[in-house]
Amino acid sequence: MKPRMHTRLFLLLSMILVLSGCGSDSTENERTLADKPYEETEFLMGTVVRVTIYDQGKEEVLSKAFDRIKELAEFITTEDEEEHSMIKAINESAGREPVSVSSDLFALINSALTYSEKTEGSFDLTIGPITDLWRIGYPDARVPEPNEIEKALSLVDYKQVELNEENQTVYLSQEGMKIDLGAIAKGFITDETVKVLRDNDVETAIIDLGGNIFVMGNSPRDVKEKWQVGIQDPFEERGKIIGSIPLSNQSMVTSGVYERFLEADGKKYHHLMNPETGYPFDNELAGVSVVTTSSIDGDGLSTSLFSKGLNGGLEYVNQLDGVDAVFVTKDKEVYLSDGLKDFKLKNDDFTLMNGD
Repeated sequence: MKPRMHTRLFLLLSMILVLSGCGSDSTENERTLADKPYEETEFLMGTVVRVTIYDQGKEEVLSKAFDRIKELAEFITTEDEEEHSMIKAINESAGREPVSVSSDLFALINSALTYSEKTEGSFDLTIGPITDLWRIGYPDARVPEPNEIEKALSLVDYKQVELNEENQTVYLSQEGMKIDLGAIAKGFITDETVKVLRDNDVETAIIDLGGNIFVMGNSPRDVKEKWQVGIQDPFEERGKIIGSIPLSNQSMVTSGVYERFLEADGKKYHHLMNPETGYPFDNELAGVSVVTTSSIDGDGLSTSLFSKGLNGGLEYVNQLDGVDAVFVTKDKEVYLSDGLKDFKLKNDDFTLMNGD
């Protein structure tokens, strides 16, 4: 059977996370908000990017935010047509020579390497040879042959990434190695966008990089109420949520089997690859949503927690300070980390197994 690939754009347009204000209108709201929010949407990095600002008189900050997003997006792609990509230069120089990179990219790669080390490789920034084989999310996606996967796995090893902070260089020690920052780059760019907004005195805003969500301030409807951030039903494509969490000045990032996938011969293959097997992670989870104060932390941890499965993921996240997570299983069971006290289940098709 010819493989059937659901494009990334279609899935992302369904909105991985649904956002809404909460609470009632308040006369005590001391913020100066625009009558109508300023919003800009563009298609960048293969995803829908949207920034919404609610502060009055801050419309010009939108262009500053998107200038920064585009600046950072340019160097993360690995596609052949993007000749300016620094990541492509690093990969092409693998086994030959170090590559000098910008301070932004060096910081991102350093963060990715740190997460690779912390998770002992369940998140691995050198997964590129595997993702290049599968190409899930692109028109030429396919199921690789076992011998292809075996060969590619020999090139996946974060311990062979050498960083020189003084010279700002990156070196992959084995020819054929490839960095893929797709699992963490959007978090980094989201956090940089937050900095732009804060530097321009924006207090109330939503940043959405294809499902990497950051909410600034509280709901525009009431200064005393947080945003309500909805968690996507992993079995639906149209924005139906299973529940919501009140958040303020926090990020939520979700990894799930619904985001990008390939169907071939009656089987569905999602895009979350296991660096040990070269195949998608196969466990009881359908999705993991991670709440952090920085989006890059959520990006790195969402993949890592998904890889550990339900029990391992819960045990791991409950050891972390300032991090919470919602785990949704393929059996439509919902599990919360210990710190999530305000999650509200809003879908009768799912069962909350712990928490209030």
